[in-house]
Amino acid sequence: MAGWTGSRGAAVATAVVVGLLVPVTQQASAGPARVAPPVAAVVPAAPGPTAETAETASTGATAETASTAETASIGETPSTVALGSTATSGSTGADAPVAPAPQAPAITHREERVDTPAGPVTVDVVVADLNRAELRATLLTGATVGERSSVPAHAQRGGAAAAINGDFFDLGRSNAPAGPSVRDGRALTSAVPPGRRLAPGVPGAEQGDVLAVDDDGTPRLDRLTLDASATGPQGRLRIDTLNAYAVPVGGIGLFTSDWAGDRAATLCGSDTDRNAPCAPDRVEVVVRDGAVTAVRPPGGGAIPAGDQVLAGRDQGAAALRRLAVGDRVTVRYALAAASGTPPRTAVGASPILRDGAPVAGLDARSRDPRSAAGLTAQGRLILLTADGRESTSVGITLAETAEQLRRAGAVDGVNLDGGGSSTMVFRGQVVNSPSEDAYRLVPNALGVVEN
Repeated sequence: MAGWTGSRGAAVATAVVVGLLVPVTQQASAGPARVAPPVAAVVPAAPGPTAETAETASTGATAETASTAETASIGETPSTVALGSTATSGSTGADAPVAPAPQAPAITHREERVDTPAGPVTVDVVVADLNRAELRATLLTGATVGERSSVPAHAQRGGAAAAINGDFFDLGRSNAPAGPSVRDGRALTSAVPPGRRLAPGVPGAEQGDVLAVDDDGTPRLDRLTLDASATGPQGRLRIDTLNAYAVPVGGIGLFTSDWAGDRAATLCGSDTDRNAPCAPDRVEVVVRDGAVTAVRPPGGGAIPAGDQVLAGRDQGAAALRRLAVGDRVTVRYALAAASGTPPRTAVGASPILRDGAPVAGLDARSRDPRSAAGLTAQGRLILLTADGRESTSVGITLAETAEQLRRAGAVDGVNLDGGGSSTMVFRGQVVNSPSEDAYRLVPNALGVVEN
């Protein structure tokens, strides 16, 4: 594939050099080289696509337990003590010192071949133990919310050991993400109206759904709602969106220096049709240091640090026109979490797995490349891609994506942007096979960084 520099063939060659024959259906690594994992007994899986690997389950154990066992032996030498065993040093007495068991790698990658009714699919899985102090999850972005980079570039710039593409976005226009986003505890964007998302809705998904990670590294599915207002001489005005590419009809949007795109275009379209005409009444108000500095037609381009721009349409525009230059205005905003715990990291995503069961009504027909993320009961983060649109990997459905997350040990999981956006990076290499000749540029990615 022109422009693709992934490591599938290189990984197998590396494994052969160290004397191990690694089939493509069963490769795992804690670093760039893929080494064969220990083989475990396979438990018959639930109906659906099956993975041609013995890594995900063992007799009498959950997939999560087996994942820990498999990763513990990656990179072991013959002298390494296996998990659960002990070793003595120079003595066989009862009080002889016991060598500690080796600790499993904090982050691992494996590749699997999955059989589906339509044909084989290649799936890549990264498991990151966020309970370990040396790992943290983070949102990888450019300088502004609409600035795009490839996932490898995002990972390199953010120093991420692993990364996967993030939220759906306003492709070809503002390029801003559709859902809420939080980076290092700072709110970047709120969700657009559901009817303005480019992707089809997922059953049960609601505006503001995210995959979030707390300050202590605990991942969870959550929902973030914008709580924002501008209070001036005429009273309090509700703010509907933050750095969002679509302001709802009759609403007011807030834009900060995290936005560098066209603000006028955010006041066009309707709540259900992105191609509907622009609102006939549009205006923006600039606030700096708590005072109005300009009331003008909406514009675009970079917003100076410290400036806040309120852009209104329809009734929202009429309300903003009551403000005048020099008026004192207090702007406040926050993304309120349904869980009650503010996230340090959050990326917009649609839940497809809850409490160990796929969400009801998921599409079981459309096959595409997919990206997804899941959470285990023990607090590990699972990143997953499935290749598609090629003869050797036909893609998977949303229903199958949820099932693959479950097989990998997740109890909760979300669907991320897919298709040409699906890209996974591990240790500096693209390990999946993106469906386009060049890596698609995306506004954000979910990364795992080693401290």
